[in-house]
Amino acid sequence: MERIKTGINGIDQFTGGLPRGKTILITGDAGSGKTIFGLQFALNSCQQNIKTVYITTEEDSKDLFTQGETFGWDIQSATDTGFLRFIELAGIRARVTEAEISIDVGAMKGNFSKFLKDLPEDTETVIIDNIGSYTAKLTPYEFRDRFDLLVYELNERNITALIILDSATSREFNEIALFSVYGAIKLMKRENPYTGRRERVMDVVKMRSTKTPTQFMTYEINSNGIDIISGVESNE
Repeated sequence: MERIKTGINGIDQFTGGLPRGKTILITGDAGSGKTIFGLQFALNSCQQNIKTVYITTEEDSKDLFTQGETFGWDIQSATDTGFLRFIELAGIRARVTEAEISIDVGAMKGNFSKFLKDLPEDTETVIIDNIGSYTAKLTPYEFRDRFDLLVYELNERNITALIILDSATSREFNEIALFSVYGAIKLMKRENPYTGRRERVMDVVKMRSTKTPTQFMTYEINSNGIDIISGVESNE
């Protein structure tokens, strides 16, 4: 199976990268590094000459550029070459008036299809950060129906997708989403039971057709982005 390197050494070392043409779910608490994970994967995809689109539902691209600069990532070059494109849905939602919402609330509710509407035909990888903005007032049945359709359409276009779920949405719909996706990675912050210190750990919950670690991988967010610092053994 062809794979795409994430740019996160520990993950790439163990799994060989994310399965190409499949949908991967990323969940985690606030501050766990979900957006950094998405940006790191997006930039690394571009470095592999893969046409990549980053869909942001809450932040504008300027904020993401600023985050990237913190880690020394040249996002501007990736966009200049055409390998990386940002689609901002936050501004679109903000411009919808109260009257329009009252008239079209049914159409907007859980309308995941808008994520694919503006994707260029040559898109190979997409990061959706995050889908939680479009799940308000959805029932579990409605979420399952719309999420399944989104994953199906991504698969039909052979697009490798990273879908990010915020912690609130994850608590409500995580188990449902897990059935649809090819793989899932959970980012967490916890207190180390031995040192008493706070730490970040990553759990590869599932990844079909892939050797995965059985233990949590400890990671840190440093000047390089996300680095796995323990819990990974060689996949050779």
